[in-house]
Amino acid sequence: MSFIHLVEDGSYYELTKTGYIALTVLLIAAIAIAAIIVSLKQNKENKVQLNARILAFVGISIALAFVTSYIKFELPMGGSVTLFSMFFICYIGYLYGIKVGFITAFAYSLLAFMQTGATYFLTPFQVCCDYFFAFTALGIAAFWQKKKNGLLWGYIVACIVRGLFHTIGGYMYWMDYMPEWFPKALTAVYSPIYNYSYILAEMIITIIVISLPPVKKALAYIENTYGPENNAAVKEQQA
Repeated sequence: MSFIHLVEDGSYYELTKTGYIALTVLLIAAIAIAAIIVSLKQNKENKVQLNARILAFVGISIALAFVTSYIKFELPMGGSVTLFSMFFICYIGYLYGIKVGFITAFAYSLLAFMQTGATYFLTPFQVCCDYFFAFTALGIAAFWQKKKNGLLWGYIVACIVRGLFHTIGGYMYWMDYMPEWFPKALTAVYSPIYNYSYILAEMIITIIVISLPPVKKALAYIENTYGPENNAAVKEQQA
């Protein structure tokens, strides 16, 4: 039984049918683990209902991130600026903390891999750099929970760290794809320029949008309604 196979010309790998099934099971398992964590030590009926609200909010955020990742603007050098897809994942970590934030980000990394990477990858470590490490890094926003301007700084750091993993993967696997017109004198910085061009562009646009007064008001309402202060289950999980 094989999860991946080498294509005929030997230049890259693809997932087999078994590999797709295994990846889907892993995704379901990640979501199930998140459900167990937010439900841990909860027995009272009202708390179970609150847990359901958390899981529903997490599921909606992952779905929004996945859908908006298809709404994108392709940059001339490559890479794409999406419709705030990174923000939805970072926001979960900011709201619910490290455990839920990283599990949500990891689940999203599996979706991102199934979306684009499963049909073309070079090595397992390349997959980790471009997908599993990079998108799971969005959970880093959780470290800024309850801090002043925590959402802003958590989102910025998460985007930068995601770009770092892409850059590492670029140096290791993708330098041969550098376009001919790119200055040879700047070869050493091609990978960070390529990867941060679209990540920072999306980050800046997102920061501008979430800084608008109506958006800030809406996010404050969501935090007050669905944040950990209104979910006893999350309080006990963090204790």
